[in-house]
Amino acid sequence: MARALLIVLDSVGIGGAPDAAAYGDSGSDTLGHIAVACAEGRGDRAGLRAGPLRLPHLTALGIGLAARGATGTVPPGLAPVDEPLALYGNAIETAAGKDTPSGHWEIAGLALPEPWGTFPDTRPAFPPELIEALITQGGLPGILGDRHANGVGIIDDLGPEHMRTGKPICYTSADSVFQIAAHEESFGLDRLYELCRTARTLCDPYRICRVIARPFTGSPEGGFRRTANRKDYAVTPPGPTLLDRAEEAGRAVVSVGKIGDIFAHRATGCEVKPGGNAACLDTGLAALRDLPDGGLVFVNLVDFDTEHGHRRDVPGYAAELEAFDALVPAIHAVLRLGDVAIITADHGNDPTWTGTDHTREQVPVLTFGPGLATGPIGRRDSFSDIAASLARHLGLPGIGMGTPFL
Repeated sequence: MARALLIVLDSVGIGGAPDAAAYGDSGSDTLGHIAVACAEGRGDRAGLRAGPLRLPHLTALGIGLAARGATGTVPPGLAPVDEPLALYGNAIETAAGKDTPSGHWEIAGLALPEPWGTFPDTRPAFPPELIEALITQGGLPGILGDRHANGVGIIDDLGPEHMRTGKPICYTSADSVFQIAAHEESFGLDRLYELCRTARTLCDPYRICRVIARPFTGSPEGGFRRTANRKDYAVTPPGPTLLDRAEEAGRAVVSVGKIGDIFAHRATGCEVKPGGNAACLDTGLAALRDLPDGGLVFVNLVDFDTEHGHRRDVPGYAAELEAFDALVPAIHAVLRLGDVAIITADHGNDPTWTGTDHTREQVPVLTFGPGLATGPIGRRDSFSDIAASLARHLGLPGIGMGTPFL
């Protein structure tokens, strides 16, 4: 029986979606603009990387061809190969959003047509009654922030006052999210998690998709840094996904990285949450080695997004792409006859774009495995084609959405 490995390169979009203009993202292109920046020397950083973007293994799979399908142009340095090693294509999101859960849920076969609620880009950003309830129920002296902000910047700005007053830092973005940052030691990690659970309930009437705990450490003198103890409190998917179908069939499921949080821990099987892209991929590959027939390993690699996209860090993003590319041979090495691996993304986060939010983009779909056919699968009109394909490959009932390409 077949097995499957599904890897989401968080935010590695390959060009604006047909409806990108409705999101203010017409012309965005995460991969393409990074490649252009590197070709022009804007991707150089001493001690990190220099020169054109080099992704030989992803290029061999067909990522340059997938990008051409999305934009009509091959990014510099990703020249198409005559005989790609994968089925390759580009997929369009049909869900009304450009957030992480919407993208992942659609990849797993559940596309939501209604947009999530968001908070306005005003000061304050949150409804007074929401904050009053959070202060009362959380036993807080007050909050800091109450605005749209970059997560790293607002911690640098308000971290000292937070430690002095005990007031947590609350902020949001263009996404449907309520984020709470607090010092792991002076405020307490468990207390932060409990406060986020309270906020989750309070945010439900506003249709907010995620409440995120953003713990950090450090000091005003030495600076602050966010830790790997982030935790997302997402709305439960309102319908079945590929994960539910696997669980119902008694299949083994291993969720690596943020997957458990994104799916509200429903049908996510064995959850493992190491820190960093390399550790997450290594964990996913180790899980695949021991995975029984019919099983699924679902991996999210978040560092592209959180460490580089939101920070508008072109050299860092380019280096992260090159580091992942160097690990692609390790993926090939663990696949056995009958296995399938799919590399895709959930949205864009163009580090050359304005602001610090996600971008509405198409995503690559690279599908490969021993004995699997190769070549174009064209433009896929929904991310849910991935779920439909994996369901067929694993012999699972379909979810009712998506057209399989396997």
